[in-house]
Amino acid sequence: MSDQLTNHPTTILALGSYFKGAAFLQQCKALGCTVYLLTKEKYKDADWPRESIDEMFWMPETHKQPDLTYAVSYMMRTRKIDRIVPLDDYDVEVAANLREHLRIPGMGETTVRHFRDKLAMRVQARDEGVNVPDFAPVLNYDDLRAFMERVPAPWVLKPRSEAASFGIKKLNDAEELWRALDELGDRQSYFVLEKFVPGNVFHVDSVIWEDEVVFAIASGYARPPLSVVTSGDVFRSRVLPYDSAAAVALREFNKKVMKALRMKRGVTHAEFIQGDADGEFYFLETAARVGGANLAEMIEAASGINLWREWASVEVANARKQTYQLPPVKHAYAGILVCLARQEWPDLSAYNDPEIVWKLKKEHHAGLIAQSQDNARVLELLNQYGERFAQDFLAFMPQLDKPND
Repeated sequence: MSDQLTNHPTTILALGSYFKGAAFLQQCKALGCTVYLLTKEKYKDADWPRESIDEMFWMPETHKQPDLTYAVSYMMRTRKIDRIVPLDDYDVEVAANLREHLRIPGMGETTVRHFRDKLAMRVQARDEGVNVPDFAPVLNYDDLRAFMERVPAPWVLKPRSEAASFGIKKLNDAEELWRALDELGDRQSYFVLEKFVPGNVFHVDSVIWEDEVVFAIASGYARPPLSVVTSGDVFRSRVLPYDSAAAVALREFNKKVMKALRMKRGVTHAEFIQGDADGEFYFLETAARVGGANLAEMIEAASGINLWREWASVEVANARKQTYQLPPVKHAYAGILVCLARQEWPDLSAYNDPEIVWKLKKEHHAGLIAQSQDNARVLELLNQYGERFAQDFLAFMPQLDKPND
């Protein structure tokens, strides 16, 4: 259905509780949409692509209910909204809640649980035959005792709805678990207990259109993200050789996961681990959004696919009842390094190899992306730069249980 037939341009409301997703907003505007952005007051002066935003709104808190529903409902008295899109993981649930209340198409609250609630995604995946590490809900204490008898320590205690590695604790015995639960008090049901699986961690980033994974790229972390944030190190990831056994297996596994979790359309970032003990891949978690830590820039350097832009194209095509077409994909290689930096504005000028295609511009952070047709060259640079970053920039700050907003 064209915009002419609906008598108004396709209208997108983007929820941005953090400053991100500029390419999404730009692509929506390039496709002829009316673009609204609702963000937190603290980000109203951030470097948003204002030429691509028709109207911008802000609130002290974008997750507080019923205030958010009141605000968006008030907007709709004089504005039509065709789609609501969350730019950050913490916006995913409130976007679903708004869609349900306002009867706007898109992922509803039940399916969103599969992409935000670590217990819900594990139960759904396990019930659909997906390989997941053994786990137990933090609900019935007898069940927890049975889990600890069945599964040798260590275990990990994970918040069910936090993003990245926030709030995850590694536990070595039952006493540590009971102490942690005492500290949590009434909040303990918002956690899940899981077997700790040592191994290499990978991620698959996808574009999905009408139940089909139309684009997927497999990448591997140099060290598990949890290890990086708890012990301090340079974060590194790189695209895997496309025809390698690991990449092929991960892309197929990712398809199975997305089908199990009922992902209809959009973009996803999913994480998997290959167990050291058995060599098997296990599904860890997924999110219905673009991956963080500038992984989208790394993926674009390797494939030419900008996940933010494709997400916008998917949403607009669906709203207009059109068919989405993935652009041509290239098969180069890329890798990324990012770390907290001691310096306010780190000087990256000494990192001047021709393969460097992107440098991070963010206070107290150092980061870059290397791209090459040669996978070995990317790995070589990541290893060299990892050591240099540790000497030149690396600062370590223990991770908080929740992100510092």
